[in-house]
Amino acid sequence: MNGVGLERVTVLAGGVGGARFTRGLLARLAVTAPDAAVTVIVNTGDDMWLDGLRICPDLDTVMYTLGGGINEAQGWGRPDESRRAAAEITAYGRGWSWFTLGDLDLATHIVRTDLLRGGSTLSDATEFLCRRWQPGARLLPMSDQPIETHVCLAENIDEHAAGDYIHFEEWWVRYRARVAITRFEQRGLAEAVAAPGVLEAISEADLVVLPPSNPVVSVGTILAVPGVREALRSTVARVVGVSPIIGGAAVRGMADACLHTIGVETSALAVGRHYGARSAGGILDAWLIDETDAAALPALAAAGIRSAAVPLWMTDLPATTAMAAAVLGLVAAN
Repeated sequence: MNGVGLERVTVLAGGVGGARFTRGLLARLAVTAPDAAVTVIVNTGDDMWLDGLRICPDLDTVMYTLGGGINEAQGWGRPDESRRAAAEITAYGRGWSWFTLGDLDLATHIVRTDLLRGGSTLSDATEFLCRRWQPGARLLPMSDQPIETHVCLAENIDEHAAGDYIHFEEWWVRYRARVAITRFEQRGLAEAVAAPGVLEAISEADLVVLPPSNPVVSVGTILAVPGVREALRSTVARVVGVSPIIGGAAVRGMADACLHTIGVETSALAVGRHYGARSAGGILDAWLIDETDAAALPALAAAGIRSAAVPLWMTDLPATTAMAAAVLGLVAAN
């Protein structure tokens, strides 16, 4: 296939990894399937209120990355940022000193919050923000209802006691996921529904891709939205995943700590099995792993998951575009 014949492609994305992979996918499709429509369903489980503003880290990272406004060095936020407003907020004794918002980035949060308080849904607000950035794909939040991931601490730390719940971002950013936790809790999930267009983007796609995003708190949270997993299992599209684990280590971030918490080994094989083959009730038709993990190919095949091993380091756009080409190649070979 290599992109030829694709009309609708859907990506289930977290933040940096999902954003960078999607950028490579768009670059590849621009050559092989320029008329393909791409929809990115983005995790909103990291969302939170801070300083009176609604912060959507993954939505913003995907929007900035695809729209050419990302800080490439850190993978999130805007380039050439200043922190004057954050410093003033701190001087008032408010905010989180470990989670500072850049002055340019604040504008996005202010506009989004104004729209939400004016009655817009998160989908509406996202569409409005994307009019400026022109990401080249349709960005959809996984749900318009607020969903926030919290973690249960297994030990005392600072002002928190063992058994307390803190927001995922505090565990991730403040503590760098180095504090033991016992579980994740997605608050608001029971009342949430998939945002308009999400289930249709999956069921009507020719190809669905799970990029190298965190399989627990990014892709995993999207899968937990009612109807999403079922839509993946029933879609006529091929569902292809890209491993976020290379050589037994997370490509980015602290996904190993998340996997450990849910009892999954940090390996490309284990994450592939965690998602599972569609033929056995899981969600994958195919799974792309790094060449250093090629020894796992027979075990993945035995699990009913068609796989291939290629370089998966997203060192630059050409490398990421090559990864996207490999995904399309897996679909063509299936």
